[in-house]
Amino acid sequence: MENSLAAESPNRRRSPTAEELRVWRDFVETGDRIRSRLAARLQAESGLSTGDYAVLLALSEAPGRRLRSSELAAAIDWERSRLSHHLGRMEARGLVAREASAHDSRGAEAVLTAAGASQFRRASASHLRAVQELFVEAFVPDGRHDGVGLRPVEEVTGALREHLASMG
Repeated sequence: MENSLAAESPNRRRSPTAEELRVWRDFVETGDRIRSRLAARLQAESGLSTGDYAVLLALSEAPGRRLRSSELAAAIDWERSRLSHHLGRMEARGLVAREASAHDSRGAEAVLTAAGASQFRRASASHLRAVQELFVEAFVPDGRHDGVGLRPVEEVTGALREHLASMG
């Protein structure tokens, strides 16, 4: 009797069913496979890691192509220590520079260099082709957007984002 009461308690969450776990695993494993293939192609075709690409993308979109380290870390969802080490490696390759902040003498900013911008542009062309081939074509195989296409994926990701935002 006690177990049935605990199972009905509104404060107690149930465990996922076998089917829910199967769908979850499929979701995670498929996402991992896509990211792995994108990363391998990005590295092979441009010499950039996905981390390099994330940093270069954020800087390319930033005003003046520069961001404080804390802003850059937040933009790409990295810990500041991880970013600091990564920026050091990218700086050694000439992709970024670290300069004193023009607005705050205490801070430093990561700045996209001309070489970094050039390599990012080259990498983006092949990366976008890979996104098209590995992701978009799964939902829009003939290149036409007159059917269902990406709408269900957008709905799923929207629901997940809303759920995560509601959890804090």
